[in-house]
Amino acid sequence: MAPPPLIQLKDISLTFGGTPLLTGVELSVSAGERVCLIGRNGSGKSTLLRIAAGLVEPDAGSRFVQPGATIRYLPQEPDFGDHKTTLAYVEAGLGPGDDHYQARYLLEQLGLSGEEDPAHVSGGEARRAALARVLAPSPDILLLDEPTNHLDLPTIEWLEGELDSRRCALVLISHDRRFLTNLSRTTAWLDRGQIRQIERGFGAFEAWRDEVLAEEEREQHKLDRKIVNEEHWLRYGVSGRRKRNVKRLGNLFALRDQRRNYRGATGNATLAAAEAEKSGRLVIEAKNIAKAFGERRIVDGFSTRIQRGDRLGIVGPNGAGKTTLVHLLIGNDPPESGSVRLGANIEMATLDQHRESLDPKLTLAEALTGGRGDHVMVGDKSKHVIGYMKDFLFAQEQRGTPLEALSGGERGRLMLARALAKPSNLLILDEPTNDLDLETLDVLEDMLGDYEGTVILISHDRDFLDRVVTSVIVPEGQGRWIEYAGGYSDMLTQRGADVKRETVKADTATEEKKEARAAAPEAAPRRRLSFNEKHALETLPKTIDKLHNEIAKQQKLLDDPDLYTKDRKTFDAASAAIAKAQQELAAAEDRWLELEVLREEIEQA
Repeated sequence: MAPPPLIQLKDISLTFGGTPLLTGVELSVSAGERVCLIGRNGSGKSTLLRIAAGLVEPDAGSRFVQPGATIRYLPQEPDFGDHKTTLAYVEAGLGPGDDHYQARYLLEQLGLSGEEDPAHVSGGEARRAALARVLAPSPDILLLDEPTNHLDLPTIEWLEGELDSRRCALVLISHDRRFLTNLSRTTAWLDRGQIRQIERGFGAFEAWRDEVLAEEEREQHKLDRKIVNEEHWLRYGVSGRRKRNVKRLGNLFALRDQRRNYRGATGNATLAAAEAEKSGRLVIEAKNIAKAFGERRIVDGFSTRIQRGDRLGIVGPNGAGKTTLVHLLIGNDPPESGSVRLGANIEMATLDQHRESLDPKLTLAEALTGGRGDHVMVGDKSKHVIGYMKDFLFAQEQRGTPLEALSGGERGRLMLARALAKPSNLLILDEPTNDLDLETLDVLEDMLGDYEGTVILISHDRDFLDRVVTSVIVPEGQGRWIEYAGGYSDMLTQRGADVKRETVKADTATEEKKEARAAAPEAAPRRRLSFNEKHALETLPKTIDKLHNEIAKQQKLLDDPDLYTKDRKTFDAASAAIAKAQQELAAAEDRWLELEVLREEIEQA
């Protein structure tokens, strides 16, 4: 038998403004399940997650939560209320029996002190505090809406490892392919108001989705041919019995009604950069450039040579100086030493990550046209604003929508539309993937692949970097930046994982810890078991016993030689359960042995 669900949504329906958003949606999540919730921007993913969290009441349907099960929900925009510090905000999310040490521990792991004023934190700091709040209670179910937004790569990789090590159930909404592939085991696809589900992770989703849509297209083609044949019979067929003709005429009306009510899949955006004349072969040459803010070296002795057609990726922790480096390279900010030379005939277009720079009271059409008439200049051609809006998946009715009412994905598409309308042969893209759905990311990748100019890209999306860039620049500390050939994965191979982990620790340490290490370099702190390691040592033996019992229980079912022929469904479920339990048992035993050896080494030191 399948384990009982911790949370179950049944026949959920919700309508906004006359258009059904959710229609008969079913979603069930059991203990330990890892579900990624996939869908286009505006398909209702965030709304469905809020319904699961009990924050939105559907028009119809039911929500069941296992008695005693704890749920924590991470929204895209955290509400800090009147909390004075990030620590107070995180501790407010703890239950009566939860350990308050976890709040401080997680804030420290996420690079926060706990003393930050929520009213003055950056987007990345707000996201890290919100993550600490939902992780600290160790809930049974985590509902995470775009958890990687505004996070830098070291924090994303830390979060990925933290979630992977936990035994709670997960429901994830994310545009980060690598994050979803590494964490998900089940994929729920929210498409045109309904959910289709496969018991495989995100890695298998896109091929399966394409098969489903292709089959749907074939079925619609068959339906169209059937309607044509029935209409031909209606016009030219020989009359038979009246009752038979009335019935066949009713079938034709039913087919027409089926075709009329069909909701086709949303099309893809039409992204195309307005390209200027070709630049010279050399685009940018930097020699030994340096920049500092006070005593902090941001860039120190960096050199590079960027040629036409290169796709340069820049990665690193928030605050490492990625944007500063770009401004130095494109000549917006002069270096303190060294030189930067721009090639001939450079035409630059920039996509800035700070989307709030636009007046929120402007309408969508005004933001695209600059408030001048009904046309957008796309390169040297004039295009009607409605047509250009449709290229980026905006409906005609959204022409007068104020920017403050747009979703994150819609704001992302708007900024792309503005940037790509300008003629260019050098594209500067600062976090272009934020809030874009997977289909739009695919189109953006194709557009950049066809773009004949040069691209400089700042991004935290590992999969996007692997698909797009030809080299990656990474900070190595003390203002040193090194360029590696290939994509993000190639860079990791060349640098080595040990170097990557050391960089993450250095970036998340507080200034006080750095000063203490500098004052006493020989006094290496004694290694101690962390809170999570101690907890794992105490609880893993019980977990191992439970898994042994589960294996024995399922094996007892499989010992029946006639089970396969009598009850194939029970046989398949028992086989899957025993395989899963054996896999979890091996992992639990390995982890317990690893921690036990570590404990002995610490005690003997």
